[in-house]
Amino acid sequence: MKSASLIVAVIVLAGCLGVLWQLRKSTADQHLAQRAWEDLASLSVALPDRYEPTMVSKVPEPARRFFAFAIEPGTRLTTVADLTMLGDLSLGKKESPNYQPMTARQILAAPHGFVWEIQAGAGLMQISGSDGMVRGQSWTRFWLRGVVPVVRVGGDADHLRSSFGRVVAEAAFWTPAFLLPREGIVWSAVDSNTARVTVTHGALTQAVDIRVDDTGQAIRVSMPRWTNANPDRVYRIQPFGGELSDFRKVSGYRVPFRVDGGNFFGTPDYFPFYRARLTNVLFH
Repeated sequence: MKSASLIVAVIVLAGCLGVLWQLRKSTADQHLAQRAWEDLASLSVALPDRYEPTMVSKVPEPARRFFAFAIEPGTRLTTVADLTMLGDLSLGKKESPNYQPMTARQILAAPHGFVWEIQAGAGLMQISGSDGMVRGQSWTRFWLRGVVPVVRVGGDADHLRSSFGRVVAEAAFWTPAFLLPREGIVWSAVDSNTARVTVTHGALTQAVDIRVDDTGQAIRVSMPRWTNANPDRVYRIQPFGGELSDFRKVSGYRVPFRVDGGNFFGTPDYFPFYRARLTNVLFH
């Protein structure tokens, strides 16, 4: 009996040590995300102090309309924003999305990167962690109840390229000053209501299409994204995008407080796995 009790005690101790080790790794992930956040807060892009419409006089007409709506004349220009949000995150597929409530905070500092810290779900199915990119490194790390790792990927060129796509797409509606024309930012017209911006940062390049209405409000943003979010789990170019609404004025910018987006945008396979509702925006 003593021998059996000892075996049970060893098993329990090993289990406890395993949990403690995983908690330590989870805490280390949180510290890394916080350091990346603080780093990004200092990585703004050098721009003129205030916005003037003459800055976009040479871009295509849909892009001029976009800037006229997105940035008021005289607005102090910045490329870094802190965001807090509620919403839903799908943990399933189109046929059964399995939406879970989410809360998140994010720093966006194009072109250098972002950190998105999230909690989704509830109870035993609560997932937390972060998605991010900074100084040429990117990651996705999510945990179940802060103990069981469910996603730990990144640290390679494919993941970095995909993360850069997110940075540029989100800058198109949350930090539009980043897209003012200069070296590395090239605008072209797709049609009378759609402008394409191509952003180059080092070895990374991403094109994003912005469709606007008659007032210049961005209706949707789409792009060819390098991603492995497909049944084959193979990185390749796929359509990605979303729809924007509930625009509000913050510090001279008009930004969408509602964003619905997902993979295969514009195809029958699309469904919005990400449905964000901003609760606050703070421009640095």
